[in-house]
Amino acid sequence: MKITEQMTIGEKLHILTDAAKYDVACTSSGNGRRGDGKGMGNCVEAGICHSFSADGRCISLLKILLTNECVFDCHYCVNRCSNDVPRAAFTPDEVCQLTMEFYRRNYIEGLFLSSGVFQNPAFTMELLYQTLYRLRKVYHFQGYIHVKAIPGAPEELIEKTGFLADRMSINLELPTADALKRLAPHKSRRTILTPMRQIQTRRNHNQEELTLYRSAPQFVPAGQSTQMIIGASGESDYEIVSVAESLYQRFELKRVFYSAFVRVNDDSLLPALPGGPPLLREHRLYQADWLLRYYGFEAKELLSEKHPNFNVFLDPKCDWALGHMEHFPVEINRAPYETLLRVPGIGVKSAQRIVKARRFSSLDFEDLKKIGVVLKRAVYFITCKGKTQYPLKMDEDFILRNLLSQRDQTLPEVGNYQQLRLFDDSRFSDSQAVMKLLQS
Repeated sequence: MKITEQMTIGEKLHILTDAAKYDVACTSSGNGRRGDGKGMGNCVEAGICHSFSADGRCISLLKILLTNECVFDCHYCVNRCSNDVPRAAFTPDEVCQLTMEFYRRNYIEGLFLSSGVFQNPAFTMELLYQTLYRLRKVYHFQGYIHVKAIPGAPEELIEKTGFLADRMSINLELPTADALKRLAPHKSRRTILTPMRQIQTRRNHNQEELTLYRSAPQFVPAGQSTQMIIGASGESDYEIVSVAESLYQRFELKRVFYSAFVRVNDDSLLPALPGGPPLLREHRLYQADWLLRYYGFEAKELLSEKHPNFNVFLDPKCDWALGHMEHFPVEINRAPYETLLRVPGIGVKSAQRIVKARRFSSLDFEDLKKIGVVLKRAVYFITCKGKTQYPLKMDEDFILRNLLSQRDQTLPEVGNYQQLRLFDDSRFSDSQAVMKLLQS
């Protein structure tokens, strides 16, 4: 079916890679599925290699939209139907051709495929399914595929697509239902959460099937994720982290991505952001998200209604430690693993190494340095054999001054948001490069 006016595949690629740059996809495969030797590619944990642009977005995958045509009019979206922007759409075979050619030349390790809503959710989801079906069954691509499911699409289409993808995601868009109603009036929280629940339930059933039949097809083996836009509406960090915690607990998500709001539309309902996108806030939310998933913290420990936003000068773990000095100093040679995880400068791996190493001998500060502990932060919160490394005052103001003195005084400047291209250093344009590849 013809869904766009005549364009070269290079012209479409230029439009649809640029349109996809605000979809966050900085995730490794998280999946141990190997190829069977009959097709191209595989999907092991180390199979997705990443590079990052200056704004922190992953560019290792071929990240494109199937189409930037959209029937919705979300106020924050560059592809909203009321915007006068160039429109394009790939056919399923064009996506397959691009993926295979770029993969063969080692430009990419997998595919991230999203889409605007073309005609309606069911029609768009059918196109996504046909694309993945052809890529897997006709082109025999066995590499990593991350696809965005379309809220409101029929359940059977989402399920069929899930058996072809490694990871699926459904964007929450905005942290609260009120913000969604105000800025994305054609969407609803119910239509977003319903397919999330469907994917969770089907994955759990699939895990049971795999325990009985190891050859059973896998459904979304790398799990599902979601994305929230940060800074487009007025939620506090506490509200955002609480929403993320709830999503992890209720829907067993693998990742919640936070995307700093970029004002691409001149709209009275959107904040002005004179200082540019809230990149530091996004960074703090990712740090807090890590604490929720791997360090045993809860949202109510990190923030509260009285203290609703993260400290811009300190990472959330240091900020928490300074507010709970009654728990410190921690004796490295006796503290439980869970307590070690709460010490600034001690990560998951270093905490595991400490627990393992101290079975054989008592550890000192030199041992901790070899283990990988960041002593310039940890030194204020720990003792080894009952002693601190230096004479220190266990005083919040003293520690805060010293921690701030270690911090970089300036943040790197970020100019206009631009997605890095596969051919930034080449002597020819993207379109010329694509055609050269496809003709070779």
